[in-house]
Parts: sequence; structure tokens; C-alpha cells
Amino acid sequence: MSLAVGAASGSKNNNNNMGSEDENEIGEKSGAAAHDGDDVEVEGDKSARPVHDASPYATEDEGEDVESKLELGPQRTLKEQLEKDKDDVSLRRWKEQLLGSVDLENVGESLDPEVKILSLSILTSDRPDIVLEIPENGKPKGTWFTLKEGSHYRLRFTFQVNNNIVSGLKYTNTVWKTAVKVDSTKEMIGTFSPQTEPYNHEMPEEVTPSGMFARGSYSARSKFLDDDNKCYLEINYTFDIRKDWAAI
Repeated sequence: MSLAVGAASGSKNNNNNMGSEDENEIGEKSGAAAHDGDDVEVEGDKSARPVHDASPYATEDEGEDVESKLELGPQRTLKEQLEKDKDDVSLRRWKEQLLGSVDLENVGESLDPEVKILSLSILTSDRPDIVLEIPENGKPKGTWFTLKEGSHYRLRFTFQVNNNIVSGLKYTNTVWKTAVKVDSTKEMIGTFSPQTEPYNHEMPEEVTPSGMFARGSYSARSKFLDDDNKCYLEINYTFDIRKDWAAI
């Protein structure tokens, strides 16, 4: 989790009506007209565009990726997907391999997939795995967990998929400290067919920041969404970074 916070600053030069005859002639030829104290934008020169009226703090949704939504084909049940192109042997075999041992009599008639995030685990060599159960309302009470500063760790999600295939399941996470956003993460988890056994997905290894300014309390918001931006879970929680792990 990176704690580097960038600060952008800029200055604005006011135009004036005084200049040499050559400068005035160039201005007339270029068709640029300026008034005293106004911002001037030179066509084709992006560097000349002024930056002003920017809020020092991002709103809740600013900074998150804005994705263009793909126009997908009509949604089908699992049975309909197997029946479609049934004469194409290779395509049908691929679909059956993707679906695995799915009981179509029980789940094949539903259009919408159901994804339930069962738990989040923190894996580290410093101590036994920390398994965090996720409350139904997505709002753990108090400090949800504590991380040791400078420690290497990975997150593992355990989740269940029912009813239909979930396409493009992804995880996003935003972290704040004292109202300043210090980290933003997005990880593609993948496409999954329904099955009785839960899935496990491990995130890449991360290192917690260390030092006096890194320690303290943080707030975070995690989401699990699919290709249609349907949100299956949103978790709002707090966690701490301390000199050592919390006592077992």
C-alpha cells in the first residue's frame, strides 16, 4: 500500500494589452484575442490550458477508474448457453469444460449470477493466517484487523458462485488516512461458473508501509463487481498499522 500523495500546483500569468508591434502583429495573424485578466487557451496547445477552481480534496467517487461500458449480447441461462451453437462440437465441449459439474436442473434456469464473498484472509509468514468473516451488512464493527508495519502479506478471498456464470469479477479497494486518499487498488479476479465448492483467489504480495507517519488508523472501502458493474458486496471498514501484529 503506497502512502505517497502527490500534490499538483500551478501558476497563471495574466495577459496584458502592452507589447511590441511585432507581437501585436503575430497576435492578429494567429487570430488570438485576449482581455485583461482572462485565461487564454491556444488552440492545439494543451499546455496553455489553465488549471483553476480545483478542489483540494477529491469527492467520494473522484479518482476511481471510469470505464466505458461494453455493449454485451443478450443474457442467457446456462441451459440456453449450452443449447446455443450445439452443433459446434468444439464450442460445446469448451462450454461444458467451463461449467464443470454443474447441476443444470437446479441452477440452469436463472439469468443472474449470485456471488457471495464468504471470507477474507490475510496470509503472512510472520504469524498464522488471519481469517476475517464478512458480516451480512458489509460493515465490520470497530477495527477489523491490524497489520504489522513493514510486513509482507497477501489477501485471499473465498467466494461462492451460484445460478449462472459471473463474468469479469473484479475487486477494488480505496484507502484513506485522516480523510486523505492514500491508496487505490483494482484487481481482476476472473470469470467463474457456478459450483458447489467455493473458489479461492489470492492477491499479489504487498508490503505495509513503515515508520512513525505510517502507523495509525485507516478507513477503507472494498467492492466486488462484475463486467456489468453489478456490485455483489461493498465493505466499509477500518484497520490499523502498528509496530507489531495484534495478539492472537
